[in-house]
Amino acid sequence: MGSETPLRLPVIDFSEGNLKPGTEEWDSVRSQVFEALKEYGCFEAFYNRVPSDLKKGVVGAIEELFELPLETKLKNVSKKPFHGYVGQYPQAPLFESMGIDDADVPENVDSLTNTLWPQGNPAFSKTVVSYSELVSELDQTVRRMILESLGVEKYLDEHMNSTNYLLRVMKYKGPQTTETKLGLHPHTDKNIVTILYQNQVDGLEVKTKEGEWINVKLSPHSFVVMIGDSLYAWANGRLYSPYHRVMMSGNEARYSAGLFSIPKAGYMVKAPEELVDEQHPLLFKPFDHVKFLGFYYTESGQKSESALKAYCGV
Repeated sequence: MGSETPLRLPVIDFSEGNLKPGTEEWDSVRSQVFEALKEYGCFEAFYNRVPSDLKKGVVGAIEELFELPLETKLKNVSKKPFHGYVGQYPQAPLFESMGIDDADVPENVDSLTNTLWPQGNPAFSKTVVSYSELVSELDQTVRRMILESLGVEKYLDEHMNSTNYLLRVMKYKGPQTTETKLGLHPHTDKNIVTILYQNQVDGLEVKTKEGEWINVKLSPHSFVVMIGDSLYAWANGRLYSPYHRVMMSGNEARYSAGLFSIPKAGYMVKAPEELVDEQHPLLFKPFDHVKFLGFYYTESGQKSESALKAYCGV
């Protein structure tokens, strides 16, 4: 008997022509996006707006960042949970991460760069800003397609203006063994949309609704686009926010860059009334994302099967 074909994420090409709302190409890609996010909560995206040299450049910039001494990396601080430097976790000894708030705003990136490199590092700043600006365009395209698919595009401006961007860069050390080791524990993202790029060391796994794990194999040209809990709540459960993890083996380090669209502090994430009806009763009370994050990192938040339901479930 032949072995079953391994599960893989849907693949969607954003590179065909010039995608514009109202065209047949737009409608076709929009339909694929909505189906993928209902069924899998994520998909693999081909997106040629980010040139190959910039993709290589951002991986190089991440490597340079993590080569800094620990005392320098610890200067990457934030008032928001999980937005600054994260590392030295006994539960995830292979994992290390840093955050760049408002990564598409040159002044913000320059400020962090000058903290980490007092002598300056303009190449790092330029790479981070250029990358974040181009990937944020994909985020906005995907979110517009979602709102159109849900029939609530009248909220588009409010929805776009309610978020900013965090670029979270991650390093997973190779465990120096052929055995598979945990890089990062299973979790759902808590934000709106995550767009992930990685060097050519795999390790990301995504859980299906049926409980099977998909090993995500990416080409150097593709990104992973994934839904977070805040968009799952805003869409009143019409999309799927998938559990995912990182599993590592071998000697090579995995580097990845995640651009996260995140609700601004003080903005209440609330399902539009058009998305609440008898078939789709309200699932979550309105909530402030930053306060939700704060709960997630408490002991009770970490123990909850669904921190979102524990925090604001109806």
